[in-house]
Amino acid sequence: MFFHQDATFEALSIHRVGNKAQDESYILSDEPVSLEGDEVLPGLLMQYFMSPFAKVNEVYRLYHPNEELDLNEVFYFVRQYFKEQLPFHDFSQQISKHLYEVSNHPKIKAGEVYVVALKNVQIEGEEHNAIGIFKSENKETYLKVYPEQGAFTLEYEQEAININKLDKGCIIINVEEEEGYKVLVLDQTNRQQEAVYWKDEFLKLRVRNDNFNQTGNYLKVYKNFVQEKLDETFELEKADKIDLMNKSMNYFKEKETFVQEEFEEEVLGNPQAIALFQDYKAGFEDEFDSPFQSSFEIADKAVKKMESSYKSVLKLDKNFHIYVHGKREYLEKGFDEDKGMNYYKVYFENES
Repeated sequence: MFFHQDATFEALSIHRVGNKAQDESYILSDEPVSLEGDEVLPGLLMQYFMSPFAKVNEVYRLYHPNEELDLNEVFYFVRQYFKEQLPFHDFSQQISKHLYEVSNHPKIKAGEVYVVALKNVQIEGEEHNAIGIFKSENKETYLKVYPEQGAFTLEYEQEAININKLDKGCIIINVEEEEGYKVLVLDQTNRQQEAVYWKDEFLKLRVRNDNFNQTGNYLKVYKNFVQEKLDETFELEKADKIDLMNKSMNYFKEKETFVQEEFEEEVLGNPQAIALFQDYKAGFEDEFDSPFQSSFEIADKAVKKMESSYKSVLKLDKNFHIYVHGKREYLEKGFDEDKGMNYYKVYFENES
């Protein structure tokens, strides 16, 4: 869990980074921004920079594909700053220049880069110093209305920033340096392929394999297995797949601790299906370098996040939807020769 309510700004520097692919330049400021004496601006900036991270659960690590962390530019400069080997403003300039170098896609927007030194950031119950790196790309027009001599005056301001809409940001927390620090990341414009440069090219991140990600990834892998793999070996109706999905979701909602053998026996049951799932899961572990533990604490937030993607609805033409929550044996499928149509027979005790 991440809390910023007690955090304070130690320093702030602002630069502008253009699109290198479009021959735009970058502009580096000569000195940090002074916030002394201003009672309003720090609070607005804290809302703009930090509030969007309140609902972020995934924790990432800085890494490099060659497994040499020093080859990750952000890690290299962040570590120098945390070890007081690089002054803050120089650090912010180096970070901005690196961001410029990876801004190579023609659709990447130019924008201001805010680099912030933070104190008393709390994550997972502990307080640490941190670095925040944020970028604003999208501007809006604002109207200002105020009274003047018995009437009202209307003005506008173009190219203004909405403090409730942070485009991109990351918070790098000064803990677990040897593993690539704890990193929270946000990319509100990451709906297009060109936007992945923020996570993949600039920061070079991979997900920390904690309980939240173990829980979420296991549910994802199992869901894909049921929907994509089981058909190759077993003849399953859609109701059977829904039943298998419901069993897995119920397991994760009812248990506090995941145990692999227990899950396989209670949810899959069939030795052949268990062997298929183990092979399928191993493929995920190899591809994403993210091994599953045989036992881990179940993260309720990860379960709730995945629950909406676990569909339990049988859609019958455009006439009926059957929601299947359990008791697969009370649902029978058949074919009516006279009507030439499929049917479902549903058994129940009470109607409400």
